[in-house]
Amino acid sequence: MKKKFLTREVKVGLMAIVAIFVLYFGLNFLKGIDIFSPISYYYATYENVGGLVPSSPVYVKGFKVGQVEEVKYDFSKKESFVVKISVAKDIKLPKGGKIELFDDGLMGGKAIQLVYDPITLSQQMYEPGDTVESQIGIGLLAQLSGDLMPKIESISIQTDSLIHSIRTIVDSEELNKSLSSIERTTSDLAISSYQLKKLMSNDMPKIMSDVNGITSDFKIVSGNLKKIDFTATFASIDHTIANLNLATDKINSSEGTIGLLLNNKDLYINLTNATSSADKLLIDLQKNPKRYVHFSLFGKKIE
Repeated sequence: MKKKFLTREVKVGLMAIVAIFVLYFGLNFLKGIDIFSPISYYYATYENVGGLVPSSPVYVKGFKVGQVEEVKYDFSKKESFVVKISVAKDIKLPKGGKIELFDDGLMGGKAIQLVYDPITLSQQMYEPGDTVESQIGIGLLAQLSGDLMPKIESISIQTDSLIHSIRTIVDSEELNKSLSSIERTTSDLAISSYQLKKLMSNDMPKIMSDVNGITSDFKIVSGNLKKIDFTATFASIDHTIANLNLATDKINSSEGTIGLLLNNKDLYINLTNATSSADKLLIDLQKNPKRYVHFSLFGKKIE
């Protein structure tokens, strides 16, 4: 009996059931659905869902609490779309709250969030299966545009002012003069560089040759200076200076002829008198030469 019950067909059927269950569980797990947790369903209507699809997340203050289960449409109505969402059983949605459709990121994805403020709203709750008031949230790009546009406009004004200032500077006569001056300076530097290059290639070898010759002469002079006996030379100079000091001392000490001549006052007076007498004698000799010179052409005295 037991063998009859576990036939091949029964085994295949059991395996198919298990595979279906695993597939269902795996798909829901990939969608983020916990099939073992109790959930509640709510509905909302929209005129345009903007690309909302089933399995899109449902948030409360940025925390995921469920997902979009189904999106139905009836284009004969103004609010053509009915969105069914599932949330955890412990999430209570008070009356006055709203199901908001908003942009989930910069790539254009849509998501649902539950918007309510428990402090200001009543304590009555929506029952699972109720249709909740819906609203469209301001898009992320719209928020960015609202925040950034004033700043962009301010930056644009400043940029325009900066461009105007730069244009004024570029068109100014002073800048043109400065550029002309820089151009002339650059031209002069090019000429100076050419002349320097010419000097380095033509005149510098001659100058270096002369410098080498002078260096050689300095080496010869240095070698000759090394051969001089400076000790003996300085000793000779010291000896000469000592002799000069000795001669000077003797002159100043009234010893010897020069000392007596320089230091004897009476001798100076006598020499002065003798010089004066000799001067008078020469004057008288010029006036009366006959007094001192007697000669005769024929042996006769001439007076």
